[in-house]
Amino acid sequence: MPFPSPDTALPVRLPDGTALPFNVFLSAVIKHPRVEIGDYTYYSDFDPPRDALGWLSRIAPYLMPHSSERLVIGKFGQFAQGTRFVTASANHRMDGISTYPFSIFDPARILGYPKSLPQGRDTVIGHDVWIGMNSIVLPGTQIGNGVIVSAGSVVSGNIPDYAVIAGNRAEVVRMRFSQDQIARLNAIAWWDWPIDKILENEAAITGGDIEALARA
Repeated sequence: MPFPSPDTALPVRLPDGTALPFNVFLSAVIKHPRVEIGDYTYYSDFDPPRDALGWLSRIAPYLMPHSSERLVIGKFGQFAQGTRFVTASANHRMDGISTYPFSIFDPARILGYPKSLPQGRDTVIGHDVWIGMNSIVLPGTQIGNGVIVSAGSVVSGNIPDYAVIAGNRAEVVRMRFSQDQIARLNAIAWWDWPIDKILENEAAITGGDIEALARA
């Protein structure tokens, strides 16, 4: 079964070979010293940037090369249009009288502005995470594996593996599996398998039979 390489910028193709511009593998279009993106994680946007350099500003507009925090994204993520990662460099100082960032308007001081902020946590997204349209992930959020984020959510804090969350701020609506099942799925870690093995076991991965997946 043919499957695009993770370094393919436009992985979705019609039967006639036409590449759709609305879906990208993020690891192919974002190269940044403060970003780590796993294989096969995609972003869908029906108003895509005109060039590949625009994808980072689309998903994480405040993350700069001189930022102290990182954005770490796992494999096989699925991010819908409007998903934004608001990283710690978006913050303003709150320990003084004014929060106004005067130094960003001074070329001699702008690169030092992030260092004037409290140290922010990395934003970390697990493997096989589906984030719905127009969701916002706030600085330092830690999202576990297999999480589903409802459209329009505002996400913060630590989200457990295989939770379904929704709202502003997002709360756990339900868990997708029992704690024992979640432990087994994390141990199986199908996202780390070679792509050929993943495709051979697609039915088990997309189905609900953990036993079948464990036997693969």
